[in-house]
Amino acid sequence: ERVITRISENPGRVAICLTGGSSPRHLYQLLATEAYRSRIPWKRVHWFIGDERFVLAGDPLNNMNVARSSFLNQFAPAANIHPILTSTADPADPDRSAALYESELKSLYGADALDPARPLFDLVLMGVGPDGHTASLFPGYPAIGKTARWVVGVPEAHVAPFVPRVTLTLPTLGSCREMLFEVAGADKRAILTRVLDGENLPAGRARSTGETIWLVDQAALPENFRGR
Repeated sequence: ERVITRISENPGRVAICLTGGSSPRHLYQLLATEAYRSRIPWKRVHWFIGDERFVLAGDPLNNMNVARSSFLNQFAPAANIHPILTSTADPADPDRSAALYESELKSLYGADALDPARPLFDLVLMGVGPDGHTASLFPGYPAIGKTARWVVGVPEAHVAPFVPRVTLTLPTLGSCREMLFEVAGADKRAILTRVLDGENLPAGRARSTGETIWLVDQAALPENFRGR
């Protein structure tokens, strides 16, 4: 409902930044159902991805491939789908892919610098990894502190799959009207407790210039939030 609401609030070109991992799979399947797809003006909605694994586009581990196979390929115009280009060529070159995606984002935005008064995205979907990472911004990695770059390459991941990544930086992800975290399952409770307690983790540092919303199920909800 929040995805649909954000789309409906913008009468012009809409930009949605999707996320990977396991959290959004059910959401993407729901967006393919008649109840939701009929409410999306597909011709004016553009779909981006917050980070990508350096695997082939059709690989099941490819983040955009999950969204494509779930709903985008069925309903979105091809020109409105904006994947991060990857290759399994040896050696992989995530920095070049990052530069290409940054150039594409700047072209669509129409400027080389982000303006807090004019967000890049209408909505950015986010998740939380077991180590507190979000997108492919891992704890202790230099990419966390990148503020001038829009997109950066990540040479190695902290979690499986252990392949290079490309990720949007915190300022780019934060340039949105709404940042929406989706967290579910008892296995996320421990890390979510650390994030919401203010530990210096990437997921805790991610903030929207607009609204930052956490959707958390009961199983993942930290003990100190229960009963409120």
